[in-house]
Amino acid sequence: MKSCIDVDFSMAALDPAAAAQLQGDLDSARKKLYSGNEAFTGWVSVAKRRDLAEIERMRVAAERIKTQCEALVVVGIGGSYLGARAAYEMLAGSFANERAAVERQPEGVRLYFAGQNISAAYHRELLEVLADRDICVCVISKSGTTAEPSIAFALLKDELVKRYGEKGAAERIYAVTDASRGVLREEADANGYESFIVPDDIGGRYSFLTPVGLLPLAAAGFDPEHFLDGAEAAMDDGSLMEQAGNYAVGRNVLYNAGKYIEVFEAYEPRFAYFSEWLKQLFGESEGKDGKGIFPASLAFTTDLHSMGQFLQDGTPCFFETILEECEPAAELVVPASAGPPLAGKRLGDVNRAALEGVAAAHRKAGVPLFRVAIREKISPQTFGQMVYFFETACALSAYMMDVCPFDQPGVEEYKREMRERL
Repeated sequence: MKSCIDVDFSMAALDPAAAAQLQGDLDSARKKLYSGNEAFTGWVSVAKRRDLAEIERMRVAAERIKTQCEALVVVGIGGSYLGARAAYEMLAGSFANERAAVERQPEGVRLYFAGQNISAAYHRELLEVLADRDICVCVISKSGTTAEPSIAFALLKDELVKRYGEKGAAERIYAVTDASRGVLREEADANGYESFIVPDDIGGRYSFLTPVGLLPLAAAGFDPEHFLDGAEAAMDDGSLMEQAGNYAVGRNVLYNAGKYIEVFEAYEPRFAYFSEWLKQLFGESEGKDGKGIFPASLAFTTDLHSMGQFLQDGTPCFFETILEECEPAAELVVPASAGPPLAGKRLGDVNRAALEGVAAAHRKAGVPLFRVAIREKISPQTFGQMVYFFETACALSAYMMDVCPFDQPGVEEYKREMRERL
């Protein structure tokens, strides 16, 4: 399987001398990443050394979930849910759950998400939406002590017990957690929840290609191995991995030149949560020791009507990375009533004209741009490639900044302050 991702650096306006000076740093970063000696780098080879027995267990659990319910609630925050949500919305579509409400999708259950906030209104509305639907819960947490998922899991457990009793509730809970430690592991063992393991050598924001991302998506009707196939294809594509390194170099060149903000942009609404996943990946990996590029995201063309002015004429502190879907998931023709110049044109062509026009205008204004093009229709395989490409580029970029890509000491500080106030 060949990878389908290409990166266009031609509009990034990179200083060749500055890029050349960073080649040594890139070489060192690569040696570090692939040495096998660095903690939390298990994701690098997880697709190639896949555990077929664990994948089959996920498939069996997914089939069981489909017989138990029509809605699976995924409980988690950060890396425990963003990858699965990004893939679900990109692959199943913006209105997947609404379509399923009309005619249940035979290939899988609907996914809902909880535990990513502490909003009473959100969780109350979720329980109301689920009131007349059979449900299961997939709770994802390494420790089981993070506030947001702990609260949501407690609420949903109460709901399950009310509906199905203690034994029935336990049969509908699927835990993804540590192999041997933590509150959730203890609870899963004590209550007999079916459980899957978050590998010790893979951190949360790099964990999509484990049961963290793959179990919920299997229940939604996607084959876990297809995502792994895509990641393995990316890993084996020397040209793509070279581009990942060049992207890391380019980001550092721009960062050293005072471009402290990276704006991820997509022209398809289905990419919204992939952009959220990217923000966590880069923000939590690089933002340490007073360093790092601040990741932001915009949804085009929508946000051109709010942020277009700033991007064109505002403070020149940013660069843009365009996520370009080259093969639209659907096509429509603009009716004649729209009038010229739109009438009769395919929406995909209009969207592409917007992308090309905006890129040209921003480049004329001096904004550096990277274009990451996905050359095939979005599928689990292409999604797996996208995940692996950006994880690799992010890890290399962070190493080049001389920070560890795989820890998050600053997160612990706000949690400590929050606990004190509780």
